[in-house]
Amino acid sequence: MPRSLTLFTGQWADLPIEKLAPMARQMGYEGLELACWGDHFDVDAAASSAAYRQRLWEILAENELTCFAVSNHLVGQAVCDLIDERHKSILPPDVWGDGEPEGVRQRAADKMILTAKAARAFFNDKPGFQKNPHRVVVNGFTGSSVWHSIYAFPPTSREYWDKGFEDFAKRWTPILDVFAKEDVDFALEVHPTEIAFDTTSAERALAALKNHPRFGFNYDPSHLGYQGVDYVQFIRRFAERIFHVHVKDAWWGHGDGSVGVFGGHTNFGDARRAWDFRSPGRGDIRFEDVIVALNDIRYSGPLSVEWEDIRMDRIHGATEAAAFVKKLDFAPSAVAFDAAFEKKS
Repeated sequence: MPRSLTLFTGQWADLPIEKLAPMARQMGYEGLELACWGDHFDVDAAASSAAYRQRLWEILAENELTCFAVSNHLVGQAVCDLIDERHKSILPPDVWGDGEPEGVRQRAADKMILTAKAARAFFNDKPGFQKNPHRVVVNGFTGSSVWHSIYAFPPTSREYWDKGFEDFAKRWTPILDVFAKEDVDFALEVHPTEIAFDTTSAERALAALKNHPRFGFNYDPSHLGYQGVDYVQFIRRFAERIFHVHVKDAWWGHGDGSVGVFGGHTNFGDARRAWDFRSPGRGDIRFEDVIVALNDIRYSGPLSVEWEDIRMDRIHGATEAAAFVKKLDFAPSAVAFDAAFEKKS
């Protein structure tokens, strides 16, 4: 396949990296997108220890795997969020601290800055990277101080939402400036609960940041499709900002009509739900259209499977997903197919 096939390790954080790596290779993957939780990518260790970075590359090499991106969704979420007790369960203890909300947000911002430095150091140590460099990406979330107001009652003024985007820009611009200094890109996974959750809010986020060159997107169609957002048009709209791609599927319109798009306070896998995540190829995402659009914008980065399907065994599902993506992907044409009909002058 023309693009590298990787597995996002976030949903496998219960397994140590030394156990997950050979499993991933056996399932058919060529690399890992390393999550900054579990023991897969320790931000502090990667930023400070050459020995740690070298050992991580050794584990990957021993299993014929590579890496193109690291992901710090959980800490990024806390940068702009209204902090509550739920965040304690997803944050490192040094970021949570005493749980005082503004302190949590500030420490989360500091950790995201350190993540940029850790990513740069890690990829600088990648075997062969200096001769064959690639875009260095940190994927993640931003959080949002105004997500809770998404359904506008009590009535929400334009000024109220403006303040949310101003808060986002104030908190993320200094972080992104360090990303620029380290020559690292931040890719927001556009997603409900983030400052950008559809095409229009993504445009507004970019405007709030004054089109900061280091801010782009980790494209994931599953979060757009069930909302009714045109997820293929999103690729074309942000052609220069697609820094990384997740392959994740979803279906919608399969519930019993009692739970709508907001989820009805039900858990994933509840048969009443209007939508749910599915293993790639088993949902409603038109992946053929996605691949064509990615080829049209000349996206050459990895295709990273974020496997989430609560109804399916994950080893079976991730193995099936690897085969699906390998069959799905294809290189764009280097010539016009009808050029052979032209007469030579």
